[in-house]
Amino acid sequence: MTRPPAALRDFYENPAVPVASGAARSRRQAVLLARALGPVRTGAPAATILDIGCGDGSAAAVAAEVLTGHRLVGVDWSQDALRRARTRIPWVVRGELTDGGLPFATGSADAVLFSEVIEHLVDPDGALDELRRVLRPGGHLMLSTPNLAAWYNRGLLLAGVQPVFSEVSMRGIHGRPGTQVVGHLRLCTARALRGFLAASGFEAVRIAGAPYHDVPRPLRPLDRAACRVPSLASILLAHARRAGE
Repeated sequence: MTRPPAALRDFYENPAVPVASGAARSRRQAVLLARALGPVRTGAPAATILDIGCGDGSAAAVAAEVLTGHRLVGVDWSQDALRRARTRIPWVVRGELTDGGLPFATGSADAVLFSEVIEHLVDPDGALDELRRVLRPGGHLMLSTPNLAAWYNRGLLLAGVQPVFSEVSMRGIHGRPGTQVVGHLRLCTARALRGFLAASGFEAVRIAGAPYHDVPRPLRPLDRAACRVPSLASILLAHARRAGE
């Protein structure tokens, strides 16, 4: 989304790199947004929802099932991802997240889905500035990102083990559980995310927790239970609104 250095561009254009976060999480995020937008009223214009960093469009397709009656547009930097997204959703466009790189007028969007994108960005500040630009005052931002302070990461750090979701190399995994490199550059806690949103001109409405699909099966009940305390959850789901002028 923010134009990355050449090595990162090659990484994200690789079809083997995962570009979706799971249907259950996408549906949960869409349900939260549907509640915030309210029912579609007869004769009223459809809300314009941008799925920024839509990847292969699978998450947007799931969200569209919940957000019926609204116009959902997928946006991504990767041409390969957009080719795949076109097979799943009707509207996709290419865009970047800095210096007016999103091809939308200021204040033209009612809501933005920003699902597990921010942890991949070189310039998250510029990205949030651009999202704020395209959202109308009071528009909704639904952001999800891995939680650096997830319950198991706290234990791993105490044991001297690299936290899950964090990476020290683009070529392989070193010092943490898992085998798949996914290109995470930045991670945050619930407190840091709330502060970052406020500093970027957003009012945090709610931060909730969501489970992580790759947690070992025996630990999944514990992971689901941790969602009751967002600061311990695997994934942070933030609902924020663009502050008014």
